[in-house]
Amino acid sequence: MYRKLLSAAILVAFATAPALAATEYFVAQKASDKTCSVATTKPDGKTVMMVGKTSYKTEAEATAAMKAAADCKKK
Repeated sequence: MYRKLLSAAILVAFATAPALAATEYFVAQKASDKTCSVATTKPDGKTVMMVGKTSYKTEAEATAAMKAAADCKKK
């Protein structure tokens, strides 16, 4: 009984861990054509550059920062 309960608890913990993980959003700019977008993975710094020095907790915050960034303005 104890082993079944422990196994079930571990299974539930592994299943819910990704859902509980904090999601970060980044403003990214492609090096090739200088277009900006919101990304959920941190830019690598070679093909995609990070605009600014921070990550954002929500996609809306990242989108607002992208619209305000001088690097992302259409020229």
